Amino acid sequence: MSESTRAEGRPGGLRPGTAAVDDTGLTTGALARRLGVSPTTLRSWDRRYGVGPQIRADGRHRRWSPQDVAMLETMCRLTSAGVPPAEAARVAKEGGGSSSPTPAQPEAAGAPAVRVRSHAGGTLPLGDVRQECRGLARAAVRLDAPAVEDQLTSSVERHGLTVAWAEVMVPTLHAVGRKWESSGDRYVEVEHLLSWHISTALRRVLAPVRPGDRDAAGPVVLACVPGEQHTLPLEALNAGLIELGLPTRMFGAAVPVEALTAAVRRLGPAAVVLWAQARSTASLPLARHVAATQWGVKGARRHPLVMLGGQGWAGRSAQGMLRPPGLREALDALAATYEGAASGPRG
Repeated sequence: MSESTRAEGRPGGLRPGTAAVDDTGLTTGALARRLGVSPTTLRSWDRRYGVGPQIRADGRHRRWSPQDVAMLETMCRLTSAGVPPAEAARVAKEGGGSSSPTPAQPEAAGAPAVRVRSHAGGTLPLGDVRQECRGLARAAVRLDAPAVEDQLTSSVERHGLTVAWAEVMVPTLHAVGRKWESSGDRYVEVEHLLSWHISTALRRVLAPVRPGDRDAAGPVVLACVPGEQHTLPLEALNAGLIELGLPTRMFGAAVPVEALTAAVRRLGPAAVVLWAQARSTASLPLARHVAATQWGVKGARRHPLVMLGGQGWAGRSAQGMLRPPGLREALDALAATYEGAASGPRG
């Protein structure tokens, strides 16, 4: 298990209303249960970082005083936020509360984003990433769903969707994937839990109030090609479009050709995004078929712009279709396409 712990104020951690520590202190087992960590982790922290109990009954049994508990609360909160354990222990021992370091501070209005990075070692091979990635990875590895949810929400609120996706969510997902590949069947549950909560965070993005005339153009249709089950990047694009106030229709994984064609004809979309993570699922004939799909009265027929997303399309010749390199470029291109859709029929 990682040396990180559950975030303060969550199930398994110390919460308002929890019974106070009595004069005799808590045993290591009792404190471990309250914090949601193993007794081995507490002993390791004591041995490595000196965050042990003040009371040792009979010279052997550890008893944790209220001051010790407060110190461990700080340790838990900081490690869950991505602060390396050694640094978290230093602050906890100094009694740092309001002065405790945080992985990143919200940027002032109009100020450039400050990118705080971490090179500290961890359970997952994260490398040079935003410090929030480390806290998110630690929470995911210990399957601490509330902490994962909190950190994802905080990242989106602090940095915005595009940065949170590209610099927090994706690096952490890649680290989990690499660990899974190198560890046999281990960490599969971590990837599933992290993916689920990222999907949940993306779906919570709310659309701003938009003028009614913007609905004159058709929506942006987003669909995975047949056989493709990886939807998270498409969900991120969908959330980004919603954040911009653009109408979307998300169809998700493995959409059959007939269903996709029927949806395009019914909706008259400004654009269709086809996602293919694997080369085996990417089909240029399908993309061309969608691009040629028409609707409307004779003499004023329209057809959609097609955008290809995902590594599956790499190396494929797709004349007349968009191939953005990343989320930001995809959002910019689709926003421009949508704005121009009402100016007249295409083709």
